[in-house]
Amino acid sequence: MLENSCAFTGHRPHKFPWRYNEVDERCVALKAALMEQTTRLTRAKITDFYSGGADGVDCWAAMIVLELRKKNPALRLHCILPHEGQADKWSDSAQERYQFILKEADSIEYVGHAYYDGCMIDRNHRLVEAAGSLLAVYNGERRGGTAATIRYARKLGRRIVILDPMSLESVVE
Repeated sequence: MLENSCAFTGHRPHKFPWRYNEVDERCVALKAALMEQTTRLTRAKITDFYSGGADGVDCWAAMIVLELRKKNPALRLHCILPHEGQADKWSDSAQERYQFILKEADSIEYVGHAYYDGCMIDRNHRLVEAAGSLLAVYNGERRGGTAATIRYARKLGRRIVILDPMSLESVVE
C-alpha cells in the first residue's frame, strides 16, 4: 500500500516571510502550487495522504486533500499527530481549521497521549514510515523538523518531491 500513499511535511507559518498572513499573494501562490503538486500525485494513483497536523503546511495540505476528495471520493486523509491538544495554544482560526480537519479525516493516530520531548520527531518518523512518498515544502535550511524529516525519508528510500516555498519550483528525488 506504500506505493499509493504520500506524507506531507513543511514549515510552520513563522518560517515564511508572510508569517501568519494567509492572504499575502506569496502564501496564496504557495497554496496553489501545493494544490497542483497534490493533484499530480492523485493522477499518479496516490490515494492515501498523511498529515502531521502542524500549523502551516501540514494543515494547508490536509485542507487540499479534503477539497480534492469532494471530486474524488477514493482519496483518504490520515492524521498522525504528536499528542492530544496539539492546537490548544493556536489562534482561534487555526484551531477551527484543525478541528475541521480532524472531523473530516479518515483516520487519526496519536503518537502520545500528552506532549513529551521528542514527540514531534516521533510523529515525523511515523509519517515517513506510513507513506511511500513525501511531499515537502522546504526552504533549504539545514536545521529543523522539515529538514530532519526529509533526511529520514532519504534514509528509508522514499520518493521525495521538494517544493521551494519562494520560487515554487519542485524537484523530485
